[in-house]
Amino acid sequence: MFFTKSPFMGLLLCSFLATISAEVGKLVCFYDTPRLVPQSPAPITLTELEPALNFCNFLVYGYAGIDPENFKITSFDLPSGNHINDLRKKFPHVRFLLSVGGDRDINGEGVPDTDKYLNLLEQPERRSNFRASVMAELNRLGFDGIDLAWQFPKNKPKLQQGILKRAWGKFRGWFGSTSVDEKAPEHKEQFAALMGELRSDVHRADKLLSLTMLPHVSAELFIDIPTVLMYADFVNLATYDFQTPERDPKVADLPAPLQAMYERDPSHNVQYQVEHWLNATAERNFDKLNIGVTSYGLAWVMTRNSGITGYPPIPEADGPALAGTTTGILSWPEICELLQQQPKDRETPHLRKVGDPTKKFGVYAYRAADDKGENGLWVGYEDPTTAANKAAFARAHGLGGVAFHDLTMDDVRGQCAGEKFPILRSIKYKL
Repeated sequence: MFFTKSPFMGLLLCSFLATISAEVGKLVCFYDTPRLVPQSPAPITLTELEPALNFCNFLVYGYAGIDPENFKITSFDLPSGNHINDLRKKFPHVRFLLSVGGDRDINGEGVPDTDKYLNLLEQPERRSNFRASVMAELNRLGFDGIDLAWQFPKNKPKLQQGILKRAWGKFRGWFGSTSVDEKAPEHKEQFAALMGELRSDVHRADKLLSLTMLPHVSAELFIDIPTVLMYADFVNLATYDFQTPERDPKVADLPAPLQAMYERDPSHNVQYQVEHWLNATAERNFDKLNIGVTSYGLAWVMTRNSGITGYPPIPEADGPALAGTTTGILSWPEICELLQQQPKDRETPHLRKVGDPTKKFGVYAYRAADDKGENGLWVGYEDPTTAANKAAFARAHGLGGVAFHDLTMDDVRGQCAGEKFPILRSIKYKL
């Protein structure tokens, strides 16, 4: 590529760069309404979240569900249409989307209900009921679009394995394996059809359609990537929670590395997930892909057999740490407090932070188990620096931007360093 001093060519170049900048650098913010402020009985209010909207291009409300009887959308704890309209007047640059699913639509056993999401896909009349209810709900509440965080069945957890075991497992897999969904090819085609049908509905009403991939859902099994990218205004990739205390209770590890780590599943990193989507289509829709970045950490209990160095992967962990608003999940303010806590403040010492000078894998903090085998803790997490590194990755690769999960787990009240939303700010400044 060469440059010229011609004023005309300069104008063309400026126009081209302006077009590119409008397509990339997006910040999609998620607001999970049931979340509570850590160590506080008071829910985080929309008023408290308003300062964050100065940084967001989109605000995605979660989550609505699906009625298994009529397959219509059902709203849970969502704001009124007047509230959305009031926010739109204050923040005219923000588009407000309603998200469906998100692993929050649970069954009687308290686990995400995937059956009704698959059943809905299988019959055109069910899809039609869903679509009609979506448009009615968007109009009633004043949303600018719909986000599908579809609850497909998740991949089964894999045990930590060496190279030889993984190679044997792959060889054995060539001769048949147990799928999480025997009708996956049909559901893949039906979901693409739903996306196409919804696109016609929402675009006719000048609204948006986005897709959010949930962690551990196989795009290869369920997503016709070229078709979905054609229909969606943007796609949020779940490039996080690759290793979790719930799925991997005995092995603690970095939950969201940017690049592949030695002796790990090669797909468990941001770069692989992005390349998988881009390589699946000739269009190379870079600007439609947003990488997921979290505002929380995942915590395991370290035992005496986990060692004392904290270097991951941590063997013989004892499941999720019993802390935070959800077992095994710690918000950024909670992690910040644990890092700053001194022995004189409490009986147990503060966590030791281990940074990542390579900017490839992520940071963690730990406290080895004591002589009694107690107080062991290991946390893999995002902080403002690692989140900024991922935003820089998105920008350097011409991706659409970052999907931030979620506003309520950032430092909403400035408890840590006096600055509100430090992780969100670090992402926006890099974008």
